[in-house]
Amino acid sequence: MRGLVRDYVGQAVAEEWPMMAHREVTLKATPPALAEALHLVVAMNPQGPGQESVQREIIVTLEQALDARRQRIIVSLAAVNSVKWWCLYLQAVCALAVIGLVHCDNRLASAIAMGLFATGVATSVLLIAAHDRPFTGQISVSPEPLRQIMPEEAARRT
Repeated sequence: MRGLVRDYVGQAVAEEWPMMAHREVTLKATPPALAEALHLVVAMNPQGPGQESVQREIIVTLEQALDARRQRIIVSLAAVNSVKWWCLYLQAVCALAVIGLVHCDNRLASAIAMGLFATGVATSVLLIAAHDRPFTGQISVSPEPLRQIMPEEAARRT
């Protein structure tokens, strides 16, 4: 079981993570290591209520791992569509025009208000763009939590 978990984590880090960054991964195929682990646990013949309980918990945990994978893939394929971007830009231009018209008699106040609002809009656009593709860029989601649960090589042999 540890070897299968290790194989899955290795495959997810080495293959799936780069594919999620490029939006090339699909939900069509189940990872072979997780599928094999699930089959292994289901095929076990528990000897008593304690082992039955452990078997159920392992199955639930493997299903949670599959669900977490599905969620990661769904998030990696999601994107902010162009209609939302254009609405944000249009709203910003309209607000800048209104600020300019309200303060047209005082150029300094107009410049300060428009500059502050434009800075806020630019910050919002930057934040949305940075989180639009969560598996790429400086603030990307890394596979480090998966690496942390990888069973040690020494434990694999025991």
